[in-house]
Amino acid sequence: MPEPLATLPLQYIRSIGDQLQRMGIDVAAWLAESGMSLAWLNSARSTVDLSQFNRLVVQSVAISGEPAIGLLVGERLLASSHGLLGYAASSSGTLRQAIGVFERFVRLRAPFLTVSLAERAGQARVIIEETLPLGAAQHSVLEAVVLSVKNMLDSISLGACRVVRVAFPFAAPNYKLLARQMFGCDVAYGQTWAGIVLPANVLDVPLRMADAQAFEQAAAFCQRELDKLRANESMAARVRRLLLEKQNGFPSLQVTARLCHLTPRTLHRKLLAEGTSYRALIEAVRYQLAVEHMRAGHFSIEEIAYMLGYTDLANFRRAFKRWAKVPPSVYRRMRSAR
Repeated sequence: MPEPLATLPLQYIRSIGDQLQRMGIDVAAWLAESGMSLAWLNSARSTVDLSQFNRLVVQSVAISGEPAIGLLVGERLLASSHGLLGYAASSSGTLRQAIGVFERFVRLRAPFLTVSLAERAGQARVIIEETLPLGAAQHSVLEAVVLSVKNMLDSISLGACRVVRVAFPFAAPNYKLLARQMFGCDVAYGQTWAGIVLPANVLDVPLRMADAQAFEQAAAFCQRELDKLRANESMAARVRRLLLEKQNGFPSLQVTARLCHLTPRTLHRKLLAEGTSYRALIEAVRYQLAVEHMRAGHFSIEEIAYMLGYTDLANFRRAFKRWAKVPPSVYRRMRSAR
């Protein structure tokens, strides 16, 4: 399995730990189940990769017996929990500008997610998508993220945001009434997307908490941090990230080169110098996504093949066997037996 693409700040793990502590759960025991310690959690230098993060989230549900822990954590995630990204959003002049902050800089806090705004028929959707499948942690993570974003938009608009509905791509849980109470609006399950629906006419209403100078300073800092991340990335890592962001239809070499502000020849040469190629990276990303989808268990093998761009299921089966040394059906049975 390829190595994780990015690490996350520990703030969100600490927030889960705080919630567990309020519930009387031994935080050290929770961490120990995933090979972590209190010293690691409290270290200013520590980070967590996506697989560790997912493991800790899943274990928090198991050790607490609380399936709605994502909502409980999300309710307590304030703007300050998101660092400079949260500060920039809180200082925004309009809701559109605040949502734009998350679109541009969410990678600084949650590199496995993207945020986008879509407007249609008088409604606006704030869409939150996984760039990597979150597996068994999906429910808790999406509930925490969507509730945190919804509460932040409510807060900075002083209640004028008027979210009318939130959506989740999974079946209704047994705590759906609690979710309805905590969101304060309709909660739609079994959707094809996750996020928030609000009236489009509130997007450009000036916000009373706006601070143009504070916004510019915070946004500039976020941009510098994002530029540092990009500067330290290899060309292969940049291409892998682009492919993951466009996973439901991989861009061509020409399009990818354009997105990287390079010519196709220069991109090919840079990848070759790093010992790889565009085709090899697509193969690696397809394998990574195939395995993650297998682990998540939300889709059939046929659906996974289609999502990864295979129009012929036999071609996907051959490719997967080449990657994992076993057919996808055997791999899924092996995972289920563990």
